Amino acid sequence: MAELEFDGDGFLTNPDIWTEDVAKEIAKADGIEMTEKHWAVVNVIRNNFIEKGNAPMVRTICKETGLKLKDIYELFPLGPARGACRVAGLPKPDGCV
Repeated sequence: MAELEFDGDGFLTNPDIWTEDVAKEIAKADGIEMTEKHWAVVNVIRNNFIEKGNAPMVRTICKETGLKLKDIYELFPLGPARGACRVAGLPKPDGCV
């Protein structure tokens, strides 16, 4: 397995080496145990990243998963960008501080 490298904010520096096991490790470090709902959010984010080269808008995540914004914050307490995108193995989203 390739060496996992993270930037100063804890985002994977190379999204191409992401696997579900990597996601589980990142989630575990954030105190998250992955469930079907977590995977639904992560899969929407990953698919959007693969197709368009960036993370989807939060509204897109909600629409495609059927979850409300508050549900996403319950699943990923650090939020859709810092929490969900990190677990999905994406680089730090633009505008994420």
